[in-house]
Amino acid sequence: MEPARSEMSILPNGKGHDLGEEMCMPMKTMMEEEQNGTQQRRFDDPDSTLAENIEFLPNGEGKKPRFTDFEGKTSFGMSVFNLGNAIMGSGILGLAYAMANTGILLFLFLLTAVAGLSCYSIHLLLKSSGVVGIRSYEQLGFRAFGMTGKMAAGIAITLQNIGAMSSYLYIIKSEFPLVLQAFLKADNNSEEWYLNGNYLVVLVSLSVILPLALMKQLGYLGYASGFSLSCMVFFLSAVIYKKFQILCPFEEFSSNSTLAHTHSNVTVNHEHSYHKGHAMLDDSHCGPQMFTVNTHTAYTIPILAFAFVCHPEVLPIYTELRNPTQKKMQHVSNISILIMYTMYFLAALFGYLTFYTTVEAELLHTYSRIDPYDTLILCVRLAVLTAVTLTVPIVLFPVRRAIQEMIFPNKTFSWIRHIAIAVILLTFINMLVIFAPNILGIFGIIGATSAPCLIFIFPAVFYIRIVPKDKEPMRSTPKIFAACFAGLGVLFMIMSLSFIIIDWTTGSSSALGGH
Repeated sequence: MEPARSEMSILPNGKGHDLGEEMCMPMKTMMEEEQNGTQQRRFDDPDSTLAENIEFLPNGEGKKPRFTDFEGKTSFGMSVFNLGNAIMGSGILGLAYAMANTGILLFLFLLTAVAGLSCYSIHLLLKSSGVVGIRSYEQLGFRAFGMTGKMAAGIAITLQNIGAMSSYLYIIKSEFPLVLQAFLKADNNSEEWYLNGNYLVVLVSLSVILPLALMKQLGYLGYASGFSLSCMVFFLSAVIYKKFQILCPFEEFSSNSTLAHTHSNVTVNHEHSYHKGHAMLDDSHCGPQMFTVNTHTAYTIPILAFAFVCHPEVLPIYTELRNPTQKKMQHVSNISILIMYTMYFLAALFGYLTFYTTVEAELLHTYSRIDPYDTLILCVRLAVLTAVTLTVPIVLFPVRRAIQEMIFPNKTFSWIRHIAIAVILLTFINMLVIFAPNILGIFGIIGATSAPCLIFIFPAVFYIRIVPKDKEPMRSTPKIFAACFAGLGVLFMIMSLSFIIIDWTTGSSSALGGH
């Protein structure tokens, strides 16, 4: 009964915890010295923080906690950076295409709605975590529904992150050959092995991703995470700049001009070469749409949902936060989502206003239609390739942990198992990327299945099950909202899958290519 008593005391009101009253006195004294007049606001739930530190995971038999039970030392600003990097993904490359198939206003509404719902779902996760002192998605599922909940959470995290890694590797497969081709001035129809995306993605996986994925702790990849996010900021800056450089209607880069680049006796000004002798697009493509619905609109919501999934990383970042409280971590989440929301909207807006309805599902490919030898776009491709390559090992860690929680829950660390899981995962993902039709299909399928579970359904049902009924009855307003939130997730999943299946069967998506 003692562990249960400790868990109950973690409720926000924090009343009646004798041990907390004894141990929190010196903490309050120290904070009073550091921040005069703010202790009432700062320590609105001191017993909650204490109890979470005392019982990070219910041990039962006095076993050692399985997840990060060390004292958090990460600052508020660095936590915002870490969570923002977890949110940011290759989904940003498909947002301009999403806007082209919804219109600016409808896209803005959907993006705002998904961002707001993500903030609310993180609130539900943090509230559930505070009640039982657990900061692991899988263990929250176990506390709420036993082994069934644990397996469901682990499977959803596995599917979601495999989808993310697949999209990253697909970018490597599609962009790396173009970068090498521009460097070597090679012909578009060249059949050299080093211009084959299938070979290149395997080579990058073996030489860069696998060694990083074999590290024992995720914290070792912190610098790689920061550099990856910096590369995406550079990508956004280039998209904004190109909007004012490329005039619509633009002229596509013809195959004849491409051949001209391969001959040494022909001098070509790359900056202006796409203004001569190319197929001119019609003026009808150069007008923005505020609101539109077509057969490709069904992909928009899954793409947005996939872009905002960061929930498997929220609780580990909460653990590493210095002086963690639920309110403080909620602020971290809100600021991170706001920053990513701004970047997403700007990238989508300026990418769409550059190419309008002719924008492709993968934005960088559209720039290649203008001038595949453009120096800035070549640098952007290198930046995106670097970003996604360094992000894959970070995304792989939660998948490996989920697999170990599901299959080897009571096993101690083993280098053989650690390495084997990484090798098997990368092998499977490489096969998926090589045989997947394109990046849009990956976004649509994964976003329509695992993303609703991690964003809507699991946080809501975990909250309803974990928060005690004597504190929040089943008919209380917070639990009614949570139940509606879960229902919205189920509805979203059904509708998204239905639209995608209809799109496939009618063949309107051109084999998922969109264009």
